[in-house]
Amino acid sequence: MRSRFRSDRRLTVRMTVTLFLLGLLYVAFVAALIALLKSWVLVVVIAAAVLGAQYWFSDRIALYAMHGRIVEREEYPQLHGVVDRLCAVADMPKPLVAVSSMDMPNAFATGRNPDHAVLCVTTGLLRRLEPDELEGVLAHELSHVAHKDVAVITVASFLGVIAGLVVRFAFYSELFGRGRRDQNTVAVFGAVMGISALVYAISFLLIRALSRYRELAADRAAALLTGRPSALASALTKVTGDIARIPTKDLRTAQAFNAFYFTPAFGADAGISRIFSTHPPLEQRLEQLARISAELGEAAEPGKAG
Repeated sequence: MRSRFRSDRRLTVRMTVTLFLLGLLYVAFVAALIALLKSWVLVVVIAAAVLGAQYWFSDRIALYAMHGRIVEREEYPQLHGVVDRLCAVADMPKPLVAVSSMDMPNAFATGRNPDHAVLCVTTGLLRRLEPDELEGVLAHELSHVAHKDVAVITVASFLGVIAGLVVRFAFYSELFGRGRRDQNTVAVFGAVMGISALVYAISFLLIRALSRYRELAADRAAALLTGRPSALASALTKVTGDIARIPTKDLRTAQAFNAFYFTPAFGADAGISRIFSTHPPLEQRLEQLARISAELGEAAEPGKAG
């Protein structure tokens, strides 16, 4: 089913290219590990298990990590009302609605497709935003579901997870197996660590490039669907400012899920982390929304005159 969210051909092309490149990288990575470890069964089973877990259980993992739970209409009638209205306007299936008990103001969507999606907001977000601002944030997250880039990011990130697990496994194997290592083992260990680190770095950069564009695409789609880009801009400014006032040490757990958030969990002293952020700078997002606001205003003027 096609939703009424504005389609984005450039986003589709970027997702296709990213998945293709990551697929090639994945095949090369698995082949290298099989050649080094001489156990294709172990490598393939571990890789398949992690990919399957991320694809099928990403929504549950994210909810558990962020202390979220599915809520019924009776508990949060206003939240459900906004989601119902947006899904009706967008002509898309309604996702499960969840609320996280975190005070950090944020929202995220996850799930393998529009029929198996979860939209989660934090209590901190609900408490801070006005109704039109909340609508803009929810429209942004729903556009991720409609464009299917949530599933793409979930699958794409699995290669980095695999590479990270291999590095960790190799490190601990070396740490606890020093007494029985030989020159051959050290060479294999070094090769596995090097290849895994390289794969992680490449997948990291590819995912960051896609993630930044998809956030701009979601802002654009949400602004056009609601017709109120200024409300989304206000929510962005408010949420980003409030998160920046939270101590960085209190945001560390949340930062693992930055790629899925409405805005990244960076404290005031984020430093170099912002350079490698999954999101474009706030200024760039606000500039785009200002342009859309001007375009919508110009488009509305002839109607008023007529």
